[in-house]
Amino acid sequence: MLELAGIIILGILAQWVAWKLKIPSILPLILIGLLVGPIAAEFLSEDGTKWIEPIWNGKEGLFPDESLFYFVSLAISIILFEGGLTLKLSEIKNVGPVITKLITIGSMVTFFIAAVAAHFIFGLSWEISFLFSGLIIVTGPTVITPILRNIPLKKDVSAVLKWEGILIDPIGALVAVLVYEFISVDAGGEFTKTALIEFGKIVLFGSTFGFTFAHALNLILNKKWVPHYLMNVFSLAAVLGVFVLSDSFAHESGLLAVVVMGMVMGNSNSPHLKDILYFKESLSILLISILFILLAANINFDELLLIYNWKTAVLFFIIVFLIRPIGVFLSTYGSTLKLNEKLFISWVGPRGIVAAGIASLFGLKLASKGVVGAEYITPLVFVIVLGTVLLNATTARLFAKIVGVFLKKSNGILIVGASKVSRLLGHYLETHGRHVVLIDSNQNNIAKAKELGLEALNTNIYSDALTDNIELNDVGYLMAMTGSSDINKYAINKFRNQFGENGSFRLVTTDEMNNPENNPKEGLFSHTDDYISLSEVTRNFPSIQEIDIEDKAHYTSLIDFTNKDKDMIPLFLKDDKAELHIISSYNTEFDEIGEGYKLVYLGRPFDVEKV
Repeated sequence: MLELAGIIILGILAQWVAWKLKIPSILPLILIGLLVGPIAAEFLSEDGTKWIEPIWNGKEGLFPDESLFYFVSLAISIILFEGGLTLKLSEIKNVGPVITKLITIGSMVTFFIAAVAAHFIFGLSWEISFLFSGLIIVTGPTVITPILRNIPLKKDVSAVLKWEGILIDPIGALVAVLVYEFISVDAGGEFTKTALIEFGKIVLFGSTFGFTFAHALNLILNKKWVPHYLMNVFSLAAVLGVFVLSDSFAHESGLLAVVVMGMVMGNSNSPHLKDILYFKESLSILLISILFILLAANINFDELLLIYNWKTAVLFFIIVFLIRPIGVFLSTYGSTLKLNEKLFISWVGPRGIVAAGIASLFGLKLASKGVVGAEYITPLVFVIVLGTVLLNATTARLFAKIVGVFLKKSNGILIVGASKVSRLLGHYLETHGRHVVLIDSNQNNIAKAKELGLEALNTNIYSDALTDNIELNDVGYLMAMTGSSDINKYAINKFRNQFGENGSFRLVTTDEMNNPENNPKEGLFSHTDDYISLSEVTRNFPSIQEIDIEDKAHYTSLIDFTNKDKDMIPLFLKDDKAELHIISSYNTEFDEIGEGYKLVYLGRPFDVEKV
């Protein structure tokens, strides 16, 4: 009981440390696992036992016999399903071909070159070498997200890394499964036929079960055949059921099934998707915390000594500084990505949970069968995982600045609230080259925004989902435009540092509008207009106008005129380079205003000569 409670407590503590230090949680989790496992057994325990023993002599421990394998498999299935839920097909319209090549060509480059390197450097058999290379194909969203969360990047670059991390998980798992099957049948002459049959079964049953049961689960939930309080646990049971059922038809096809299931549900219009995603996120955090400590603690000290030499450093260098760049440059050849963007993608390739989890799974199984060299699999993969995560966590931001992909100014705009006026503003900003993201908890508003081609997220600002979205890294302006003054104020306070580094604004409240002395510094557009005023003007005159400005005095007179006119609300100042500057209710002054400048406002057209 003490060990079980200790794993959970240490796991959550590691997650907190990772959040505090802004590093991937995998790093402290593995280090804690090594500390309470092999390090404790070698240096801290008088009797040479681990503080936490997942398997002891193969029979005793927290997870005796095959139970650890089962737990790891089920945990990974839930984590992959949660990852699939976050995949949106609309996000890859610009970089789809690049991602496709990365998970195909890039995977093949890693698979073959890393196997050759492992074979000749460590003298491992070809079978074990290819199993190792298949495992390190995967990167993973759980390690990429924390690394990129605070690095301002173009949306296309972050989208490539995010999608590669999630989609390549099942690819690497499938490759590792095929190699494992090859080793299990003793590399007989019928391997080619067996491998093709196994691969076909995995793809067939995995994709079929995933697609079918995703629609079935959506139907059940939409028809409300399951009460709301059982919805999340029912979904969990469905995921585990699909994983086990698919696996029973084709060994290891369950991994593909849950990813497909997650992707299909994630791209549906189910109103229950948000609740399921929140539940799965919390569950994934708990499972990852337990899993990594268990897997790291299960390593023995003599296995660590096997790789404590110069050979490991050489292999790591080849994987990170040779294989990864080759795979990326081949995959991005002919794409719209620039050289510096390719270099950055080449640099960021941390390995994650699936690599470590399946390595432990297969490594332990093969070692128990007495396969020569199998004892190298788990420690070698863990070194690659730890090394790549540590390298990228400490250098990714600096390297982004060196190669020039670090956005000097984040011009993206996050609009809280997707009402009609927000959609109108968002559409105008998008047509003028600004990356705009609208968020709202109202599914109907989000659907209307998407119909206009806007990027819109159905999310709750009280959750932490936004802070984990690496594709908002180029957002530097925050505009809170909901009908609730409390939500607007909360959004400003919570997201000011992350999304409002260049400016955080909110609509003034009715009280502030009636009392100009209380005009807040973060006031948006006009101190004489609140949400109700904006909504009324949008309903009567749903268009955005532009007026040529002669000089600063002319601009000031226009601002005074629009502030007094109930059918006009000033929005932006458009300079001679067509760049838009948000007008603040607190300070409408701009240093330089001259020929070529325009005032952008919401409302009715009017004759400038009358101003």
